[in-house]
Amino acid sequence: MTAPALDPEALRRRALDALTTARERTRALTTCVDDRELTAQHSPLMSPLVWDLAHIGNQEEQWLLRNVGGREALRPDIDPIYDAFEHPRSERPTLPLLPPAEAHAYAAEVRGRVLDILERAPLHGSPLTDAAFAFGMIAQHEQQHDETMLITHQLRRGPVALTAPPPPPAPADTALLPAEVLVPGGPFTMGTSTEPWSLDNERPSHLREVAPFFIDTVPVSNGAYLAFVEDGGYEDERWWTPAGWAHVREHGLAAPLFWHREGGAWLRRRFGVTEPVPREEPVLHVCWYEADAYARWAGRRLPTETEWEKAARHDPATGRSRRYPWGDADPGPEHANLGQRYLQPAPVGSYPAGASPLGVRQLVGDVWEWTASDFLPYPGFAPFPYKEYSEVFFGPDHKVLRGGSFAVDKVACRGTFRNWDYPVRRQIFSGFRTARDARPEQV
Repeated sequence: MTAPALDPEALRRRALDALTTARERTRALTTCVDDRELTAQHSPLMSPLVWDLAHIGNQEEQWLLRNVGGREALRPDIDPIYDAFEHPRSERPTLPLLPPAEAHAYAAEVRGRVLDILERAPLHGSPLTDAAFAFGMIAQHEQQHDETMLITHQLRRGPVALTAPPPPPAPADTALLPAEVLVPGGPFTMGTSTEPWSLDNERPSHLREVAPFFIDTVPVSNGAYLAFVEDGGYEDERWWTPAGWAHVREHGLAAPLFWHREGGAWLRRRFGVTEPVPREEPVLHVCWYEADAYARWAGRRLPTETEWEKAARHDPATGRSRRYPWGDADPGPEHANLGQRYLQPAPVGSYPAGASPLGVRQLVGDVWEWTASDFLPYPGFAPFPYKEYSEVFFGPDHKVLRGGSFAVDKVACRGTFRNWDYPVRRQIFSGFRTARDARPEQV
């Protein structure tokens, strides 16, 4: 894998573009509703939108103004309030949060000073400044909170605040695609040691040996998942792990989050609009337990994280690992559904230009894909720039998701990017695809 080689001025432009894109999205997500909606907690799973706004500014102040720029703290008094590890989301409405106008002003003041630092900072000489890493890290952090705020908007019961055109229909060749593709066995290079803005859990690159396996050509669709629902999948203990079955019983799960049956039709709520469940879209808002149960019902399994990355990055013709399924070029609109361009996944089979060398589609964008794997460090892992980014989450409590959703920006999305969450989480923009072992005669 070869990351882009950029001179200092190109790095500054890249950092400026990433920071500007993130801030434009933050403004859109926080100016489309009134102050009451900004300060309300719409779910105990999520922070008030105004907390995310000021937290974005506070992280930018701490890392770019103080650490990179060596400037005095603007608001050290609010550091504890916006420490994500100090206060769980359910408690954040009780904190003395900055009111909306003050939060906007604070984030804007920080940004103005950061842009001054970006113009002058040497982009070398320390791990934080090399290749403008800290600026890229903060742009990724803001985009990740933008995705979190978009989740909050989906959970909101207030007036519709967001609109976007629908994605294009699936290409004509979708009906001709094979259901699965064979990924040959053998070694491949997983992770990265060269991607300049990669985060600590993506590092270092290392060889993995993978047995041959089959993986779905496209994500599991709503129509396919509906067959599981209507076959009584949520009432049949055979398909569930013990923990998953207990969770289904305790919470009365009967379909993906935001689905309900009305008469003979299945409907969903999407950003305040109730509409028929589109059968051609990847299924969305399912937890790991639901994905795992569907896979068992279908006689398959979830891919491991290693299998997923090999399917996404490995080029059998050259033996090298690409940055993205389609190659090393940054994502374009022809490759993937990213950046909140649409407010829903594109139909399965979309984006043939973004396919992997083996023809697997939509590995990046549309929906985060649950894998079978626990979130664990790679061999040689070293925490950077702080232990709390990844290290405190390692272990069996969190499952890995890969690929990125329609709500992910390209700066926070690549073939090595790792996401993780509890296996019960459904409010996230999560779906999945399935896999199976290859028999010797199929290799």
